[in-house]
Amino acid sequence: MPTPALAAIAALPQADLKSIFTTDPDRLSKLVHQLGPIRFDWSKTHLTDDLVAGFLALADEQGFARRRDALFAGEAVNNTEGRAAEHPAERGEGHPDSVASAKALHNRMRALVDAIEAGALGDIRHILHIGIGGSALGPDLIVDALDGDGVRYDVAIVSNVDGTALERAIEGFDPHATLIAIASKTFTTSETMLNAASAINWMIEGGVEDPYGRVVALTAAPERAMDWGVDETRILPFAESVGGRYSLWSSIGFPAALALGWDAFESLLEGAAEMDRHFRLSDPAQNIPLIAAFADQYYTRVLGCQTRAVFAYDERLALLPSYLQQLEMESNGKAVKLDGSPVDGPTAPITWGGVGTDAQHAVFQLLHQGTIITPVEFIAAIEPGHALDPAHHRALLVNCFAQGAALMRGKDNAADPARAYPGNRPSTTILMDDVTPHALGALIAFYEHRTFANAVLMGINPFDQFGVELGKEIAKSIEADGPTGFDPSTMALIEIALGAE
Repeated sequence: MPTPALAAIAALPQADLKSIFTTDPDRLSKLVHQLGPIRFDWSKTHLTDDLVAGFLALADEQGFARRRDALFAGEAVNNTEGRAAEHPAERGEGHPDSVASAKALHNRMRALVDAIEAGALGDIRHILHIGIGGSALGPDLIVDALDGDGVRYDVAIVSNVDGTALERAIEGFDPHATLIAIASKTFTTSETMLNAASAINWMIEGGVEDPYGRVVALTAAPERAMDWGVDETRILPFAESVGGRYSLWSSIGFPAALALGWDAFESLLEGAAEMDRHFRLSDPAQNIPLIAAFADQYYTRVLGCQTRAVFAYDERLALLPSYLQQLEMESNGKAVKLDGSPVDGPTAPITWGGVGTDAQHAVFQLLHQGTIITPVEFIAAIEPGHALDPAHHRALLVNCFAQGAALMRGKDNAADPARAYPGNRPSTTILMDDVTPHALGALIAFYEHRTFANAVLMGINPFDQFGVELGKEIAKSIEADGPTGFDPSTMALIEIALGAE
């Protein structure tokens, strides 16, 4: 059964977006918030004064302030695994001991970056970063978004165990001028370690005398990295309490720090810390990640929307929807509460999306005229990431703003229903001054805290991910014991593709 506060929210009438600005002339002042270089606009959502008040009551009912304080205090907020979630400490916001430890590990990483730049490992022109999930998505997003600021190395990030991905990544790389970064929290991730072994073989075949001397390990298990063959001086640890999908702020961000320069990486951390301080200290009624979670909860748990679409109207943020898929769905795709009891409704929606005007010509038909209502999030930047004719960026932004207006306004056409637009469809707009390291750090931290706030409102744990384990266990059993004891469909697939054992 829904909680009393959620039941009261569900009983409130739904506002009509097409007339909402007329009935509430102060709407912009209430639902548009600026933090540093980012403007967050929820005015085209169905949030009203009554709904916000209802969600504030829900936040109080669910102990939001207490759980937020526990997060920053380094308490065991990941209750199923009995550990803290200390990614904010990597940005300087958390338990003092954890902050000091993170700072020391960052200094170690900076020393290695400085040494590589000084030529300690020879002529390095290429970085091959091998990881999967949070060990790859974060660095990939950061490097791709900020490479216009002067990347000093060719960077390839490989996550897929499909050998085609690795072959394409190293095509054109000189093995004698390549640094391999292996990112694995446990240093046992099967896909990562197989790719790492193949990368070492590529170096050996290329005539590199000491391939392990060109490897940097990014891990919370340094002993395993040493056992694998990496010298201790090239192992960059991070805390066990930093989860994989929250780890780009730790040594997992090494390829970004090396490729973009330490100043850029430090600015990324500072931007995230600005959002941390806002989230930790702001009153709930003005708390940007919490307000975002109010809208998320309304559409998912009250109106039953099963998906949330994210469209980056900036090529530099093309990888953001993929990054958010893991952050949001792995964190909050749960079926039980903190106490192990079943959740009382839907949890995380399916996150999906794309890039700017490409998506308009691919999926916006459904968003405007389909029967499935999908909350849409638009992300754009005022400053372009190129030096071409300003008409390019103007057209991009005009299209972004027009889509949000069209989703809300709609258009009647009684004579030709196929050309009618129902309108009353919600959207959020996040407008950045520019895609800088500071702004990007703040944006990603916003999404992290929004995800946590959603979990608090639902009473779930966003920091474990047991749902990914069963398939891995079955794959290992097939490798170890052969295809026995499976359903007829799986047995047939194994026999056809892999041959009978």
